[in-house]
Amino acid sequence: PSPPRRMMARMNFPDTGTSAITLYGIANCDTVKKARAWLTAEGLQHHFHDFKKHGVPVDALQGWMEALGWEALVNRRGTTWRQLDGAAQAAVCDAASASALLVQHPSAIKRPVVEWRKADRLVHTSVGLDVQRWFQWAAELKS
Repeated sequence: PSPPRRMMARMNFPDTGTSAITLYGIANCDTVKKARAWLTAEGLQHHFHDFKKHGVPVDALQGWMEALGWEALVNRRGTTWRQLDGAAQAAVCDAASASALLVQHPSAIKRPVVEWRKADRLVHTSVGLDVQRWFQWAAELKS
């Protein structure tokens, strides 16, 4: 069993000196706010890429789809998805159509997407807030 969430919040990791973590999302998203706060509380330096200000990096999106599958990235519960007409929703049926939609509507990406790097090598990619998994990965970065 993993440590309780409250205990995890008290276990600070040393700053790695480099931004080994890139968090992608939208600044006003509550889940993104929680994720950024958790990383900061754990002393983990990270770079934040705001989809609203900087768009969706297409190369990164392709990598996320390869690592996680396109279905994991499409936020079918969000407001943006619900505002699409039925034909637009039905048209999202594979990686290419999902990619086109997500580039055009960054708010339809499930958030946050986080890239974890060690020695400039991508070691993990995650979508959504998963504190238990992140805690394990943060320990890997410090070792």
